[in-house]
Amino acid sequence: MPSAIYAEGLVKTFGEVRALDGVDLDVPEGTVLGLLGPNGAGKTTAVRVLTTLLRPDGGRAVVAGVDVLKHPNEVRRSIGLSGQFAAVDEYLTGRENLRMVGRLHQLSARDAKKRAATLLERFHLTDAADRTAKTYSGGMRRRLDLAAALVVSPPVMFMDEPTTGLDPRNRQELWSVIEELVAGGTTLLLTTQYLEEADRLAHDIAVVDHGRVIARGTSDQLKARTGGERVEVVVHERALLPTAEEVLRGFGEGGGSRVEEHTRRITVPVTGGAKLLAEIIRELDARSVEIDDIGLRRPTLDDVFLSLTGHAAATERGAGTGAGGGAPGTGARTGTGAESRTGTEARTGTGPDTATGWDVGPDADTGTRAQIGADRTGAAS
Repeated sequence: MPSAIYAEGLVKTFGEVRALDGVDLDVPEGTVLGLLGPNGAGKTTAVRVLTTLLRPDGGRAVVAGVDVLKHPNEVRRSIGLSGQFAAVDEYLTGRENLRMVGRLHQLSARDAKKRAATLLERFHLTDAADRTAKTYSGGMRRRLDLAAALVVSPPVMFMDEPTTGLDPRNRQELWSVIEELVAGGTTLLLTTQYLEEADRLAHDIAVVDHGRVIARGTSDQLKARTGGERVEVVVHERALLPTAEEVLRGFGEGGGSRVEEHTRRITVPVTGGAKLLAEIIRELDARSVEIDDIGLRRPTLDDVFLSLTGHAAATERGAGTGAGGGAPGTGARTGTGAESRTGTEARTGTGPDTATGWDVGPDADTGTRAQIGADRTGAAS
């Protein structure tokens, strides 16, 4: 199966910070790669390089069959991007934002209007469609931004923590949308810190830390690397914990037991699967240990993170330095002009270089969609 996204030896530094340190990625067409790692690991920097927002200091990348370094404008015509920050024009209504993006992507006025109405309904924004975006809540802006990323269905999509700030219902809705896109042949690179999100959506997972891919495989393969099954028992009374722990140790498979007195929970690694549960229950009953709950648990992706990186997925490292989160100033709008009525925003630097198509200076995520859409029409964003 050909690769829709391919990267080899990507390197990117910001001063003394090495945000990418030889990253290799390979994403087959029509699949989802979940890029996981703690804050500052290099996920967003990798996305920004692959979507032409940052020029790497080393390595090569090919997206949708096009060399990212040699032909960045061609890459932009073949990709969609939803960054970490909502790229909506606050002075346009929700409907106007979506219609504008549709027109930038060369949809006819009728098709852009129809697509906007469909997406507003899909993301539960119909009631607010004709209000200006500056009146939206943070979650509503995020949903509008995601809708804008889906106005067209490019062959390759990049979503950088797309469900951050969404409530559970809207997160489930977006997951369904992503599954429909992939079923239709779209290739997706997804960064996330919601581990259940990667568990559900990703065909393959790459764990990144300190700018390097430290593990790669399916969810089940990564969990298998972490360790085997474990039995968890919650006893009815705290005084019974020592007796219950003694019983469970008799069924344990090395590694010792873990006791949480405040929750009355005992965890012991085991082998043998579900058939052990009946034996454990009989033994606990024989020792007059009443239990409130018992279960056989497999390792989670949280366990994978702790095992591979030594810290949880949401650990903050290098906050504010730009490491892994993109160039310094990512998300800040520091240009010299106010936001325009067309949805393009003032950015640091002077815009696309006329010779190479690369932006001069660390482009903000918020200008990306307008730039990609404008590239389709041959206009500068």
